[in-house]
Amino acid sequence: MRTVLVTGLGGAGRTTVAAATALCAARSGKRTLFLSAEPGDILGTPVTGSLVEPAEVTGGLWAARIEAGAAFRAEFMALQERSSGALDLLGARPLEDEELTELPGSEQFALLRALTVASRGDWDVLVVDMPPLRETVAALALPEQLRRYLRRLLPVERQAARALRPMLAQLAGVPMPAQWLYATADRWDTELAGVQTVIEARGTTLRVVAEPSPAAADVLRTARSGLALHGLDVDTLVANRIVPRQSPDTWLATLCAQQEKHLREWYAQWAPGIPLSEVRHLGRDPRGLDDLGALLEDGGLAVEPAPDPGERRDDPWRVEFPGTGDDGEGPIYVWHLPLPGAVKEDVSLVRRGDELLVTVGPFRRIVPLHSVLRRCTVSGAGLTDGALRVRFTPDPELWPRAR
Repeated sequence: MRTVLVTGLGGAGRTTVAAATALCAARSGKRTLFLSAEPGDILGTPVTGSLVEPAEVTGGLWAARIEAGAAFRAEFMALQERSSGALDLLGARPLEDEELTELPGSEQFALLRALTVASRGDWDVLVVDMPPLRETVAALALPEQLRRYLRRLLPVERQAARALRPMLAQLAGVPMPAQWLYATADRWDTELAGVQTVIEARGTTLRVVAEPSPAAADVLRTARSGLALHGLDVDTLVANRIVPRQSPDTWLATLCAQQEKHLREWYAQWAPGIPLSEVRHLGRDPRGLDDLGALLEDGGLAVEPAPDPGERRDDPWRVEFPGTGDDGEGPIYVWHLPLPGAVKEDVSLVRRGDELLVTVGPFRRIVPLHSVLRRCTVSGAGLTDGALRVRFTPDPELWPRAR
């Protein structure tokens, strides 16, 4: 399956571009599902469809709404049911479904779950209307982060002592983690692994929507580094609401000159690695399938097939072995981390044991070190040509000695 996650700057028209992308895929003969959590009509049509029964909008195109409230209530009630024994001992009063309202963050979990469920369907193309850019990066990074937390808090090797847990509880005089806790952790890890597989698949890409402006240029520069930090592939940068060129109207001519300036910068920064698509301004807010079809006339929103869509993408963070250090003493390894658009002042590195904490502006990721680097010490780092290169020197205390 080909999955296109459409995000962008707030107010840049990402929902419209997502809907037009889905319509374009359907018109090319692909069986397409469009997902959105936005209220109101979807693709200009009232939609009551769910992931279980998506609503058909037009030939080859179905749509469904992501209901964060319903997903939160279902998950909470299931957790309460599994914990009923412990809650009874505490004298707790169970909550009823109708009194539950979703908590902050439930939208992200509902989105990730919908992404997993939809990926199992019989679709050629899945187009998802994502939150704004920064929230999207945070949501797509959640599975990896939460799986790391689970491994730290409930190590897998501890589960080998399940049979001894009741005896240990009696000897120690303190309660030991119950079986349901490990079972819940296993279930969560399995679900998170499924989401992570979809996000990291070769057939999954992001489509970033922005309206050329000074504010958008700054946000895109930082966001591009954040996308690279988390290994998220961008298939297209969509420059939305492009006003007519060579207009006699003075106001439009000024706006056009501003857009042209930023478009030239974006072409220089993003292309040719990431293509740009210009989507013209219709002079009105797009409504319905006819207006969405008009946005497709200039092309640029087509969904290209990805090679081996079920395959995980290659890790761009490669380890190089260039030779000796600057002082000419001993071998060094270099960890190459592509961070296009990053500036030195926004980047920081912290090594914690066998992990490296990388921060780029508002984005942060903790990544495990390659096995060969765990026996090395960090000897330096530099940011050049959009890539962070971290130098490692073998630690004599950890490195195997030749006899």
